Amino acid sequence: MRIAVLEDDAQQRGHVVSALSQRLALPEEHIAVVPFDRGELLRKAIRSETFDLLVLDWSMPDLDGIDLLRWLRGFQKDSTPVLMLSMHGSDRQIATALDEGADDYVVKPFRTLELCARIRRLLKHHGDVKQAATSHHAAIRERYGAWLFDRGQLVVEVDSPEGGKTRCEVSDREFRMALALFRHLGQPVSRSYLLEQGSQRDEALSTRALDSHIYRLRSKLRLQPENGVRLQTVYGRGYRLERVQAGDAGAGF
Repeated sequence: MRIAVLEDDAQQRGHVVSALSQRLALPEEHIAVVPFDRGELLRKAIRSETFDLLVLDWSMPDLDGIDLLRWLRGFQKDSTPVLMLSMHGSDRQIATALDEGADDYVVKPFRTLELCARIRRLLKHHGDVKQAATSHHAAIRERYGAWLFDRGQLVVEVDSPEGGKTRCEVSDREFRMALALFRHLGQPVSRSYLLEQGSQRDEALSTRALDSHIYRLRSKLRLQPENGVRLQTVYGRGYRLERVQAGDAGAGF
């Protein structure tokens, strides 16, 4: 997962990045924290890159976090979770941020453990995430319409219109890339993000290999319009998995 942190104060920015990098732990998830010291730089990055969560400081010297949030929710129609940081904790300011589409609000100076807990909650609850406990461990399952991702077994189950289920065997990197596409359903997912998801510790994934994996995932997971979704190439960006309008295809969602 990739988190963007917008903060103009170098010391505060370093504190947030360090706190999230060291203390933010999610099962079987690598967390990359990317710092930004200007709102315009982050806005430019959002146009071409993919993030799982944004931490935005309200007051910035160029583009305030609240204005970036308005642009994100209004112009971009982007549903990426956003946590606002601010030195001001008035009811009016908190209400304004939430009304503009913020998912959470933390007043500075913040408590590190609380900040990490709030971010974990946002990451876990982005999408339709289900937890199922077994006798040996807690396996996290995430359901997106007809597609159920079992992160414990790295298996995807696909519901058929007739009521049956198909168990799709995918590789570790295919599982992570497919999950990234579903987590950002309706939004472009950058090639660099997918390459990051598909790379192993000792082996980076090439762009040609990425395209091959995407081609196989389209077939393995039945990502076709007749199943309610369409996987498209986004020129200059990457790929986008999107719902097909009701009436144009089957009821995948």
